[in-house]
Parts: sequence; C-alpha cells; structure tokens
Amino acid sequence: MTTRRIAVIGGGAAGFFAAIAGAEKNPGAEISVFEKSPQFLAKVKISGGGRCNVTHACFNERDFSTRYPRGERALIGPFQQFSAADTIAWFGARGVTLKTEADGRIFPVTDSSQTIIDCLLAAARTAGVKLMPNCGVQRIVKTPGGAFELVLSTGQTQICDRVLLATGGCRTAALAQLAVSLGHTLEPPVPSLFTFHLAVPWLRELSGISIEPVELTVPSAKLRERGPLLITHRGLSGPVVLRLSAWGARALHECDYRFLLHLNWLPAWNEETLGAELDRRRAAHPARQVANSPVAPLSARLWEQLVAASGLAPETRWTALARPARHRLIQQLLRTELAVTGKSLNQDEFVTCGGVRLGEVNFKTMESKLCPALFFAGELLDVDGLTGGFNFQAAWTTGWLAGRAMAGT
Repeated sequence: MTTRRIAVIGGGAAGFFAAIAGAEKNPGAEISVFEKSPQFLAKVKISGGGRCNVTHACFNERDFSTRYPRGERALIGPFQQFSAADTIAWFGARGVTLKTEADGRIFPVTDSSQTIIDCLLAAARTAGVKLMPNCGVQRIVKTPGGAFELVLSTGQTQICDRVLLATGGCRTAALAQLAVSLGHTLEPPVPSLFTFHLAVPWLRELSGISIEPVELTVPSAKLRERGPLLITHRGLSGPVVLRLSAWGARALHECDYRFLLHLNWLPAWNEETLGAELDRRRAAHPARQVANSPVAPLSARLWEQLVAASGLAPETRWTALARPARHRLIQQLLRTELAVTGKSLNQDEFVTCGGVRLGEVNFKTMESKLCPALFFAGELLDVDGLTGGFNFQAAWTTGWLAGRAMAGT
C-alpha cells in the first residue's frame, strides 16, 4: 500500500490537533507540520493571559454553536462529532487535568498554557508527526496527477497527497493567499473582539472600575448585549464590549468605529421602578446629598460622576431634586449616550471576522468542495467565536475532523 503523505500548513492549535488526529488514526501516514516561525503553538502560549482557555463548559452542541457570530450553523454538525466534553476527555487521557471556573471557562489546573503546549508536542512526537519549524510554504501547485507540490521558504519543494491549511486568522488578505491561489473565495477580514475608545473626561477618571451587569446598545446597528463592563483609560472594555464587538464586527467596521453607544448602568431597573427608588430616598433622607447616595451595584465614585454628568450640582440634596432634574438623572442612569471614536485590539490574541467562505467547505470532513484533497481548520475559515474558549474549541473540532478525514484509508 502506498504511504499517504500529508502536509499540515500552520503549527498552531488547529494544525497540531489535525496532525495528531491523523497520525493516531493512520499510523502509516507521513504527516508533516510546516511552521514559518521558529516556535510552534505561539498563540496557545499567550492565550488566556498565559493560562490557555482550552474550551467552555457548555455541553449542548446546539447551544455551544450559538456563541459564534460567524459559523453557528456550520459548526453544529462538527460539534456533534467532537465536542467540549470530547476535548476534556482528550486532554485527560493524555495526563492533563482541566478545571472549570465560575464563568464556564476551562483551563488546565496548572494555570499554565505550557501544560497544553507540552501535551500537544508530546502527542505529536509519540504519533510520529514530523515537525518543521522555520519552514513556511510560499506556494502550492496542484499537479496534473492530483498531488500537491509545495514550494518551501527554504527553497526546497515537497510533494504530498493531501494538504491542510491551518494558517490562522487572516488579518490581511495576503495571509490567506494559499487558499485563494487554489480557487477559494475570501470573506474580507475585519477585526472582532475589540474594545472601545471614548473621549469622555469624566469616564476616564473612573479607569479600573468594573460593573456587573450593564447593558450596551448601538441603535444604528441594532446591537444589544448585557454583561460585565470594565472602564479603562481609553474607554470601555470587558466581556460585554467584546461580545458586542464580535456580533457587530462588520457593521462597526463599516462606520469606521465611530458610533453612538447607549449604556444602561442599571439594567435590572426601569424608569418606573428607578423613579420610585429615588422618591423613596428623597422621603427617607431629604437632607442627604444625592451624590452621596449610590444605587447598588454602582460604586460611590461612579455614582458621583453619573450624578454630575446628569447636570446636578455636587451639593444638591434629595429634598431639592426637582422633577426635571429627577428625569435627567434617571435618563443618565438608564441611557447614558456616549460617542465611540475608535477601537483597541488585543494584538496577542487577535481574532478576525472573515476568512475562507464556509459554503466552499464540507463541514463533515473539512475538505474543500472546490479542490479535492485540500482541507481547512481553525481561524482561516470564516468562523469566529466569543471569548471564553470558543475559538479554541472550533480549532480542536475542525482540526480533529480534518485530520481523521485526511488520514482515512
């Protein structure tokens, strides 16, 4: 029997997982991982603050798929083949114990991404995968016989029967040029998972304060999210901002990241119930200053700034809170209007919206519908998830499917 020669291009999470899955399914296959940089699994190393958020504790595949602004429907079937539970079992079988935190994120008990890296490297070597650092693939040519000729950055060429492209998120179209050269269409890459810049002096004075939960709305893009917020020296961050940026990646890109944001600091209240609470305070403590009477869960510092932003003088007492001022305060608390002027990216954990068009890939095997024996996995696809381990799970799942399909006899 002829030995199957498989080239995995990209030494990240998806590429490694595919190589291991393929080698374990077909020990006779020759599987090589080509990585243009000197270090494999570099993004795994810095992910999750150096802890590696391996996956998320959501064990219903359809529910899990709803965490992907791009790729939700396409991933339902793959997650039924290799789920978060399968990921936990896979690492557990290789000696890595994982833990689940209160918010559902799953990390190694060591709190070190090196644990995951060591596991993947050991599994690859044990399975006989050939690792090729400092060896990028500059060009791929499909031969008349159906094989692939790889032109390497070393000047050498290599022939293989099957190719997996797992080169990661395409921050620019040039990073997906191998896929395009083989006939695929690229959905334009735009940033996802970014924070907001705001030129609001009183807000910047609150840098470091976190609030949970708040509700953010971008009326022009019909976006709404609720969750924890972090005020930074540049503007707003935290899970609620990252989720909003993910779902609105294309819409916010189209407006050049300049838009009006509505912020509800107290989403558990409405105008009627909040008005009744303010009236109660006025009756109970008429001589107390409004600025010294925060409504939970708002901190004293934040409350003081919100009161001032509503136009109330610092010395205003509850007994002097006239109806127009009361209305302005309620509006400030439930509908602060802020002008977003730009964005910041986490360059180390950059996630893009965009990539190889999903309709061009068979998600049962991750094989190209346009170029037989070409496969895809990971962020090169037009798939991106929310924070919390979802992007890694997509990498493990698509890598596992691609690896086994490529190695199948």
